[in-house]
Amino acid sequence: QVQLEESGGGSVQAGESLRLSCAASSFLYRSKCMGWFRQVPGKEREGIAVSIFSSGSKFYADSVEGRFTLSRDDAKNTLYLQMNNLKPEDTAMYYCAAGAKCFDGSGNSWVRFSTSPSYPDYWGQGTQVTISS
Repeated sequence: QVQLEESGGGSVQAGESLRLSCAASSFLYRSKCMGWFRQVPGKEREGIAVSIFSSGSKFYADSVEGRFTLSRDDAKNTLYLQMNNLKPEDTAMYYCAAGAKCFDGSGNSWVRFSTSPSYPDYWGQGTQVTISS
């Protein structure tokens, strides 16, 4: 049974916006951390945004800081990623993820270290985002 379901991907021009949605089960929506990764062929999956349930803290990768914003709708158990001023280098498959391991031993969140894709316990199926110049 699908417990994380992404939607909202598509193809837009550079400078435009998209909003991705991740609809979660009640349990997964209250995971210690929940966020987004992205991946292009031939490259490692990278964490780009993560929400910490207990503190409400949000962390963003440098590549998306100031352009992407996380938000949550508790009534719908849905995590959103608002993506503004999109760039061609944002083209990727975007995955929603949830888990209990939110930081590495040095206190870095999912968006700050390359091995972070091993941390989530659950993954969505992915939604494609394509940005043309």
